[in-house]
Amino acid sequence: MSDLRILSTAPLRGEGLERLGGLGEVVVDPWIDHEPLRLLGSEQLAARVAEERADVLICEADSCKGPVFELGLRAIGSTRGDPTNVDVEGATAAGIPVLRAPGRNADGVAELAVALALAATRGVVRADRDVREGQVYRDGTIPYQRFRAWQLAGRTVGIVGLGAVGRAAAWRFAGLGMRVISADPFAPDATHDLDDLLAEADLVSVHAAVTPETVGLISADRIASMPPGSVYVNTARAALHDLDALTDALVSGHLAAAGLDHFEGEHLPVEHPLVGLGNVVLTPHIGGATYDTESNHTVSMADGLEALLRGDVPSNLVNPEVLDRD
Repeated sequence: MSDLRILSTAPLRGEGLERLGGLGEVVVDPWIDHEPLRLLGSEQLAARVAEERADVLICEADSCKGPVFELGLRAIGSTRGDPTNVDVEGATAAGIPVLRAPGRNADGVAELAVALALAATRGVVRADRDVREGQVYRDGTIPYQRFRAWQLAGRTVGIVGLGAVGRAAAWRFAGLGMRVISADPFAPDATHDLDDLLAEADLVSVHAAVTPETVGLISADRIASMPPGSVYVNTARAALHDLDALTDALVSGHLAAAGLDHFEGEHLPVEHPLVGLGNVVLTPHIGGATYDTESNHTVSMADGLEALLRGDVPSNLVNPEVLDRD
């Protein structure tokens, strides 16, 4: 590859963008900057690639399959940790290397996990509402009466899943003075199995990947096994827990609080019982929504393309078998 023409429908920024510019001409047309939001189907994406006469395509949310692979692309980059928007099998059959961006949002998601834990346990959202509504002395009480809580320092946090995000969350919780324990069957340094962790942790923060084995991982029985008054935080995926059982545990008071950043279908009905609970903080899947995430995935794309140019195997290459072909 030399003098590349690079089309990116993903947002790019920072030092990585400068490095990509050193490899050729870069056209950045991010899907997320369009109003209304623009998501391209595979035929539309192929037309956009052809319009720019691109050699390399970088994408994040657009559907990359079928006709896209018929355009002689030299490489495809998905700025996701798991390139679910790319038909990797189809790209491999077409002989196209596919790059990904592992760990791009680890710090952002870990920061939100800590934010949700603090907001849920300290009543931050409710307290903010009281100030905005002029209800500092709501119902004749003082704030110290309504918002007394246990601090996180000195408590035990259980990290479920020791990937990039779980590890980033672990040291942040440790920095708050918490004792950190962890469960992950694929991490030799994990300290507990899941059931033992749930029985011991005051706060559970979930960071596992969704696989057939982990769907419903935090089941009704496991929620019931958590200590009374414990706190649950999930900044990964809603498929990892039983939402009905979680809701019942929060309504009953078995769980003291929760912070959730994901819901099935990216949507929680406004009539859902969780919406009316003051001990629950709900955010709409914003853990990775940082500019730093974009800078990180841009560096990953630059690293991968530079390695391909050198004739090396990029560490973020999804399908290294394409480089073994004559």
